[in-house]
Amino acid sequence: MNSNIGILYATVDGQTFKICTVIADVLVEKGNLVQLFSIDDFNGKVADFDKFIIGASIRYGKHNPKIIEFINQNKIALDKVENAFFSVNLVARKPEKASPETNPYFIKFLQTIHWIPKTSAVFAGNLDYQKYPLTDRWMIQLIMWMTKGPTNSKAKIEYTDWDKVKEFAVLMHNN
Repeated sequence: MNSNIGILYATVDGQTFKICTVIADVLVEKGNLVQLFSIDDFNGKVADFDKFIIGASIRYGKHNPKIIEFINQNKIALDKVENAFFSVNLVARKPEKASPETNPYFIKFLQTIHWIPKTSAVFAGNLDYQKYPLTDRWMIQLIMWMTKGPTNSKAKIEYTDWDKVKEFAVLMHNN
């Protein structure tokens, strides 16, 4: 059965939006009606959809506060539809930190909301030092140094596992 699916996202550098676009493409290919919204532009209702997916990236260890506020304000409506949440962060580049059960940012996120998503995922993000403002670049390099990641200021690495993203989309179609 085909569904009307809403996808809400918060992105900093565009990778979460890119992931949402791939999810939407897979869902549309399977015959679903999909609407994609930035957290800054959404003024609809969760109840308007059969399924609702929320994706958010990490910056400096935290998800976008607007996503947290949205979830906490819409918990009842979210619980009435098939729902999912996914987090995008660079820590997930490590296989041992790439699941909702092992990703420290995802675990911390669940402690800040009053909702448990029916389906959840963690996707590795994109590292592009040249794209970041200088202070962000320094902070991210420091974090990467602390987590034994690449610190070369010219590094541009897309860690996202696109097969995993597509599998998540298929799972949401089948749920």
